Amino acid sequence: MSRIGRMPITVPAGVEVTIAEGNVVTVKGSKGTLTQALCPEMILEQEGNVITVKRPSDDKAHCALHGMTRALLNNMVVGVSEGFKKELEINGVGYRAAKEGNKLVMNLGYSHQVVVEEIDGITIDVPAQNKIVISGADKQKVGQFAAEVREKRPPEPYKGKGIKYVDEVIRRKVGKTGAKK
Repeated sequence: MSRIGRMPITVPAGVEVTIAEGNVVTVKGSKGTLTQALCPEMILEQEGNVITVKRPSDDKAHCALHGMTRALLNNMVVGVSEGFKKELEINGVGYRAAKEGNKLVMNLGYSHQVVVEEIDGITIDVPAQNKIVISGADKQKVGQFAAEVREKRPPEPYKGKGIKYVDEVIRRKVGKTGAKK
C-alpha cells in the first residue's frame, strides 16, 4: 500500500472541491481556481472536508498512480489556500533585477537586458536587487517559471555568479594553479 496514497486530504475552510465525471477535479479557493483531469481509474471519495484516494486493484500501474494522484490533488488544495513560491538569488558584480510593470528586467552581464514577462497565474516580486520571488497557486507552473528564469544565467562553478535558488548549493571548482616548476 502506498504510504502517500492512503493519507487523507483535509480540505481547509474556504476551499471548495468538485469532483466531476472522469475524475476531473476543480478546486476553488482564495488564491484562485485550479482544474485538472486526474487518472479516471482512481477512486476519489469525498466525505465532508476529507478526500481519500483509493486504487481499484494492486496492479503495478495502479500502485504507481495511487500516490501521484493523491499528491496532485493535495498540491491543488494547498495551492488555492496557501499558494506556492520559489525564491531566486542573483550573485555577481553588476547583476541585478528590477520589476517594471508586469515585466522582470535583469542585468546579467550580457550586452543587453534580459526581460521576462509575467504569465497568468504567476506573480513576480523583487524585494531586493538580488532577490526574485515567484509565487502562484499552481505548483508546476511556479516551478517551471522559476526554472526558466534561472536558465537565463545559471550559476557557474568557479565564482558562483548567476541566478540560483535560495536553498541551492553550488559545488565550487578550484581555478587554475600557479606556474609550473
